[in-house]
Amino acid sequence: MLIGEVARRSGVSARMLRHYESLGLIRPSSRTGSGYREYSGEDIRRIFHIESLRSLGLSLREIGRALDDPGFTPSGLVDDLIRQTRARIAAETELLTRLRRIDAAGPADWEDVLQTIAFLQALGSTSATARQRAALSPVEGAPVEALVEAVLSETEPNVAGALQWALARSGDGGTALLARGLASPVAAVRARAARALVEMPGAEATARLREALANPDTVVREYAALALGARGVADAIPALVDMVAEGSKDTDAADALGMLAGDTATADQIAARIIDRLAHDGTRASARVWLTQALADIPGPVASRALTELSRDGDRAVALTAAYLLRRRG
Repeated sequence: MLIGEVARRSGVSARMLRHYESLGLIRPSSRTGSGYREYSGEDIRRIFHIESLRSLGLSLREIGRALDDPGFTPSGLVDDLIRQTRARIAAETELLTRLRRIDAAGPADWEDVLQTIAFLQALGSTSATARQRAALSPVEGAPVEALVEAVLSETEPNVAGALQWALARSGDGGTALLARGLASPVAAVRARAARALVEMPGAEATARLREALANPDTVVREYAALALGARGVADAIPALVDMVAEGSKDTDAADALGMLAGDTATADQIAARIIDRLAHDGTRASARVWLTQALADIPGPVASRALTELSRDGDRAVALTAAYLLRRRG
């Protein structure tokens, strides 16, 4: 079979076939009387073998070794190819992410593009000072996704605070991304997402915090409950009462309950929840004291009656605490 026919059937150009021959990868079995290359069936099979190995990313030199060296083993080379391919995919993915973020910033000209690139590079800097400077001086239309990623990975407290501030100023765009961070398999990432979500303004952030009250991570639930208490959301009452009973940020939780108790109905709801928890058989003695103390800033008749009853409690610490609070209520 002549070279033109081989090229047509194999899909390998005549020029490439000549290149393979110059490298010694193939050697036509014979030539015609006119001197044209003539390929045998075995030659054609070798061409297909070459193309198959090229599809795996092997160089032509490696292909020559694979086909001609009887002692050549593929395992080590395949492992190298896997590592190289993964590195190439990672690099391409990083480039794609950078391009998407630049596109999301909506650059008007190349100066905007360069500013966004500089901002992204600063966010990824190994210098905490550079990262903080970038957070405090974000470019116009800073990519929100990049800010969220930086927030979720930042370990320096001062830089984290600056990044949270920058993200809060960016609008609601990062709220949904932070909410995804609450489901991270890494506890530290969940905590960073919760801290940042607390700083986000607006109704969407409040809705995400409400959802976070059911999060399986205690830390996330506590951040959400305290933030919602500060925002006047009564849904946080059960979680705040639990925090008081468990002695976890109990002072902050009690303060949040006091802030929520701005109207009689809510105050009575809080008092009733505390009373239920006090009456629970599994509530520890120390927790009963903390819960009694939490009634201090809860106005209304329900809390007053509860303190009166608790002043006669069999637990002396609870009784003394209740009696003291009653005197303060005057």
